[in-house]
Amino acid sequence: MLRYLNGGESHGKGLIAVLEGMLAGLPLTVDDIDRDLSRRQKGYGRGGRMRIEHDRVEFLSGVTKGKTLGTPITLLVKNRDWENWKDIMAPEPGPPVLEKVVTCPRPGHADLVGAIKYNHRDIRNVLEKASARETAIRVAVGGVAKRLKWWNEFAKPSTKVIRLAGSSKWWSPIRRWGWAVMPSGIAVSMPAWPWR
Repeated sequence: MLRYLNGGESHGKGLIAVLEGMLAGLPLTVDDIDRDLSRRQKGYGRGGRMRIEHDRVEFLSGVTKGKTLGTPITLLVKNRDWENWKDIMAPEPGPPVLEKVVTCPRPGHADLVGAIKYNHRDIRNVLEKASARETAIRVAVGGVAKRLKWWNEFAKPSTKVIRLAGSSKWWSPIRRWGWAVMPSGIAVSMPAWPWR
């Protein structure tokens, strides 16, 4: 089972996700995920943010030499607009920038509910997480899951039990294709992987 946690703010340094439950040995590159991020940016957006950001994913852990390790995969999508917001969104303690405080919730958004739930007077703390920008990291996680789906459907090495130990009945494909008999007595076929 795959599970992910995500974090980061719309105008923060970046968006991050930790994906766990991924198998080891899955071929995975930055380009596999960047294709999906590029498709996301070709969609419709209200503001100029789509022109500012050029999303690229970065693997911080879980992938080495283009293959997954079986450990949690950490993905990072950096925000280029951070430079314009670092005084307002700085994680260090300091006084709030009063001209950027948001006190009026947007209709139809999570602003009011989040402000009530977390007791925020500045609604920006909610809208930074509940924004369309946050979908970038979800698309990146989806790109990894899409790669796993491809692996399971098209590229996964297949095995087939054709004889159990103690059985004298051999099927004809064994002689034709030279399938191997495992030490346990089970005959299996391991075809070559298509990406090699």
